[in-house]
Amino acid sequence: MPDFTTSDGLRLHYEDCGTGQPILCLSGLTRTGRDFDYLAPHLSDARMITLDYRGRGMSDWGAPDSYNIQTEGRDALELLDHLGLDRAAIIGTSRGGLIAMLLAATARDRVAGICLNDIGPDIAPAGLDAIRGYVGRNPAARTYDEALAGRAALLPGFANIPESRWREEVMKHYEETPDGLVITYDPALARTLEGDGAAPDLWPLFDATRGLPLACIRGANSDLLAPGTVAAMLARRPDMIVAEVPDRGHVPFLDEPEALQAIAKWRELL
Repeated sequence: MPDFTTSDGLRLHYEDCGTGQPILCLSGLTRTGRDFDYLAPHLSDARMITLDYRGRGMSDWGAPDSYNIQTEGRDALELLDHLGLDRAAIIGTSRGGLIAMLLAATARDRVAGICLNDIGPDIAPAGLDAIRGYVGRNPAARTYDEALAGRAALLPGFANIPESRWREEVMKHYEETPDGLVITYDPALARTLEGDGAAPDLWPLFDATRGLPLACIRGANSDLLAPGTVAAMLARRPDMIVAEVPDRGHVPFLDEPEALQAIAKWRELL
């Protein structure tokens, strides 16, 4: 099992597949590198690198106060160091996109380009509240079959999804045990969403992407990335490649035709 040890002593799991252009794929808050399984067949001509953040998937759990984008960004850079890579393009889903923008601001020479999946510098409160509603809790469903039955209702922004995809999703994100389904991450991640203070201004991080190849993919029904935010991003970066994926909320799977077309255009600029 490929892994490396961070500067603060945690063992983190990663996957490194293929040859060619290095693309580091960073997943959402509670998710793992397996988020990119659907995209992988379409990146067969690239070197696709995925990471299970600290506290997620097959990686070690860390101190709860280390679950922040600054530390996770450092982990991503240490993975590139471990692999002997000076720089890589980044596809960042949700939290992964925040990490990508942070790296553009703090380690620009390591970033070849950024593709944001349903994330921007303004995070819609409704979407954040929805995430707070489930983070850190095991589901009420006790089996994969039970979770499958309720998956579509749990994600109302999604439509026309085959049952096989929902089954893949529940098997990726829960472990089935005799005591019921268990989340595949440290429940302490919920602490990262505590508090009701003003959100930090993330626009300086977005502005740091200036000059880098940039794409943004949005689920047409997303409750986290508002259309107005995408419009404001475009006003600052008129060259940004934009795709909206119909029948998708937060987040698109990235194997939809609209997403793949945007990623292909973005890669041409790297």
